[in-house]
Amino acid sequence: MSARIVFLGPLRDLVGVDDLDVPAPLDWSGLLEAVPPSVADQLKLERVNIACAGRVLSDKTALCAQDGEEVALLPPVSGG
Repeated sequence: MSARIVFLGPLRDLVGVDDLDVPAPLDWSGLLEAVPPSVADQLKLERVNIACAGRVLSDKTALCAQDGEEVALLPPVSGG
């Protein structure tokens, strides 16, 4: 049983990989432990969002990813 963490944008650059499979179920504390400290620090910031199974979480600390689900780490978007 596993969930997949997908790193996007600058978070991918911090980790050096596109994704990571981790044991499921995956909660907020498990996510912070599964990623490198530099990414965990970013996740704690309000401007970084998390999507689980295709839905952006309004409260990322309520994360509960089940087997086969994807957790996308969404850095802030800039544009012009």
